[in-house]
Amino acid sequence: MSWIDIGVNLADSRLDAEPVIQRAINAGIEKLIITGTSVQASSDALLLASKQPNTLYTTAGVHPHHAKDFTHKARTILKKLAKEKHVVAIGECGLDFNRNFSSPTQQLHAFEQQLQLASELGLPVFLHERDAFEAQIKLLKQYRHMLVGGVAHCFTGNLAQMNQYLDLGLYIGVTGWVCDTKRGQTLREAVPFLPLENLLLETDAPYLRPKGLPNNRKLDKGNNEPAYLPFIAAELASLMNIDKVKLQQTSYNNTHNLFTKIKLGCKNEH
Repeated sequence: MSWIDIGVNLADSRLDAEPVIQRAINAGIEKLIITGTSVQASSDALLLASKQPNTLYTTAGVHPHHAKDFTHKARTILKKLAKEKHVVAIGECGLDFNRNFSSPTQQLHAFEQQLQLASELGLPVFLHERDAFEAQIKLLKQYRHMLVGGVAHCFTGNLAQMNQYLDLGLYIGVTGWVCDTKRGQTLREAVPFLPLENLLLETDAPYLRPKGLPNNRKLDKGNNEPAYLPFIAAELASLMNIDKVKLQQTSYNNTHNLFTKIKLGCKNEH
């Protein structure tokens, strides 16, 4: 049984894609989903995926930071990208009221447009949220009956927030944040109550390098990498008091259940 990393910023300039992918494969990471954060980043991610079609998949979306750039043209391009076989979800989309690089009004518009797009195409949503939980949940509730599913990407919230996502039938994406005994304490307290069937694993590389990871800066330059997914899983399995192999198998199956294009792709590859 292998691993799947559902959130990798592989087009980020901090990552040298080819060696990062090879180290991931060597660590047992079978597939990576590259995160699309803008129209350009989504296009770049799809180009990367086309070069390694048995390993890489992508999302297509506009991050709330870039919501001010969400135009009718952007929506049209995203829709075209999302129809490509390696694009498995719409996003990274959602709300981020922490810095408001785009205004809340612009963010709400871009988010709603992407929820509509996901509904039209029958694709799950890859969700981002920071300091905007109530507004995010309110909009998700309006569209949940039209969506095929989604994941709260890089979830760092508390138990009550996690349960509200679960009530909407969403998956919870857990990153190396769970390894941080200080900043991640709220998440560490929540994950023992996370149903295993709603768990997905991700690194959000090159960000969120797990605390406690051995220093390997000559190799990774201090970045997080998909190869470190098993390290995150080991910490999570300990917190959830379950066997790591069971966590691995279930998260792998959950990924296929949500991102059905990967499941279909696997059938075609073998």
